[in-house]
Amino acid sequence: MSGKYLVTGGAGYVGGVVAQHLLEAGHEVTVLDNLVTGFRELVPEGAAFIEGDIRDAAKWLDPSYDGVLHFAASSQVGESVVKPEKYWENNVGGSMALLTAMREAGVRRLVFSSTAATYGEPEQVPIVETAQTKPTNPYGASKLAVDHMIGGEAAAHGLAAVSLRYFNVAGAYGRQGELHDPESHLIPIVLQVAQGKREAISVYGDDYPTPDGTCVRDYIHVADLAEAHLLALEAARPGEHLICNLGNGNGFSVREVIETVRQVTGHPIPEVVAPRRGGDPAVLVASAATARERLGWNPTRADLTGIVADAWEFAQRHGA
Repeated sequence: MSGKYLVTGGAGYVGGVVAQHLLEAGHEVTVLDNLVTGFRELVPEGAAFIEGDIRDAAKWLDPSYDGVLHFAASSQVGESVVKPEKYWENNVGGSMALLTAMREAGVRRLVFSSTAATYGEPEQVPIVETAQTKPTNPYGASKLAVDHMIGGEAAAHGLAAVSLRYFNVAGAYGRQGELHDPESHLIPIVLQVAQGKREAISVYGDDYPTPDGTCVRDYIHVADLAEAHLLALEAARPGEHLICNLGNGNGFSVREVIETVRQVTGHPIPEVVAPRRGGDPAVLVASAATARERLGWNPTRADLTGIVADAWEFAQRHGA
């Protein structure tokens, strides 16, 4: 059954692809984005667009909406360490204003783009939802605070909510792909080497206790991720805050990613080994068992070569 949804942060990478999937599923979509880090061109055709801030969501939310998918957030881990106040204000303050607007408008369904950074450095991998939450930076802490707020809203006011926690999203979908400035994600950074925008890729530590000595991380294709958000809308139940991790369960090492980019692009990709970065765990991989059970999520694009190939095609189109 079709519905009407507000997508906050829908001019960003993940939010834009989710908005596109909602449209393809026959839903009516309004994107709310202040374009501070988003791009107007990533808002899919067919979606209504409001340039505005989530703190002012009460101006636009009304009872005609069936739910909200919330992606609007500051998301740079390094920046959060030096500007923590920005992350409390944008991520927590903005989300609080959004929850208030939803309550007052009678909009009682929410899917929240959370993060596996809420767990910090896990004691066991793959990470499950019952793992202790010990975020190691203000970004992860701010997202965890929003999860706590959503849990309270569900218990006290009957909100039907699902939080999805994931690590690295990659790949592209149609004309939508990863555009960040500055770029901090491994796959697009390695692709920048292939494009001649960088001379080499820095490998931060090659002496980790992993098969090739480099850090292992989880990567999910953005289209698989988008499908999880649509399934979460269907799975949300009044009064319940469901938390699901999304991951590939295995992870890929930094060197595996670099080698895959070499194969896909035909570029040699020079690499330089640099010192380890503080707070970089050897392995970060999430278990998706709960998402498979509760959402019926079955990702079909887990192949790293396919993920990189889609990202490369998008990067070439946006070479300028």
